Amino acid sequence: MGTVYITQEDAFIGKVDERLNVKFEKKTILDVPLLKIDGVVVLGRATVSPAVISELLERHIPLTFLTNTGGYLGRLEPEVTKNIFVRKAQWQAAGESTQAIHLVQGFVRGKLKNYRQVLLRRQRESTDLDLSKNITRIEQAIAPIETTHNINSLRGLEGAGSAAYFGCFSELILVPEFDFNGRVRRPPTDPVNSLLSFGYALLRHDVQGAINIVGFDPYLGYLHCERYGRPSLALDLMEEFRPLVVDTVVLSALNKRLLTPADFVTEPLSSAVSLTSTGRKTFLQLYAQKKLSEFKHPVFGRKSTYQEAFELQARLLAKYLMGEIEKYPPLILK
Repeated sequence: MGTVYITQEDAFIGKVDERLNVKFEKKTILDVPLLKIDGVVVLGRATVSPAVISELLERHIPLTFLTNTGGYLGRLEPEVTKNIFVRKAQWQAAGESTQAIHLVQGFVRGKLKNYRQVLLRRQRESTDLDLSKNITRIEQAIAPIETTHNINSLRGLEGAGSAAYFGCFSELILVPEFDFNGRVRRPPTDPVNSLLSFGYALLRHDVQGAINIVGFDPYLGYLHCERYGRPSLALDLMEEFRPLVVDTVVLSALNKRLLTPADFVTEPLSSAVSLTSTGRKTFLQLYAQKKLSEFKHPVFGRKSTYQEAFELQARLLAKYLMGEIEKYPPLILK
């Protein structure tokens, strides 16, 4: 099962024996063994029983609350792991240290190389499409990463590569019902941006859970600046997974017409676009399926799911910071 997503407004989340039981209007709509759950995400408004809260804490299962549109509200989980040595190494590397610069180089390189692979794959699939200029721009952003030893400059390379990628993202969408004119956030004002933002919110939940398991402080990052309440390290580690997981799911949902314009609604005052209840369930199912899909991990040489890879990458990050390996290898797939 992995992560359980609860989307029913005003649902009651209870516990029956060793099972998570979700009811709406006194009827059971979900009944799952707690043994099969590694995370619970509530979208919208729901009531959680004290017994469930206690059980989730005892089992070290995080409970995350999001708005209906994927906005992050908060998270309930046990105290951080007792591995103080990981957090000590994390804090010692803060700032413009050699380790911090190396990690930022890895995060940026991983993200941009995966962006490049998305465009190359689309280029191979459609000979009448010319993405060469955007691919070249991404390659030009990748080339100086290894010789750039200033974090702000590396952020600039990340921004340039991302601009090149999203500059042609509309050409990755094969159906005429949807268009994309650039990233728009807070709020997203078109269906494609709505899906990207929603997907990234789900990814943040998963990656933050992984770094908490390993023992990190999620609020101290290297690529993302410290900001009150911002899980910067989770955002750092997310970067290499954005194109691999979320962007792939969004493009698949649109191009296979698994989502249509009827699955979106627009809020009149803010013009914010979000998924309908039916559309949200469809997207959550696609995201969950993607997390459980397998690939050969380039470092470990064995099959891994993306769900497992979140934790594997967090553990590689810890090994690097503690001096057990010489380099941090970002997850880059071809």
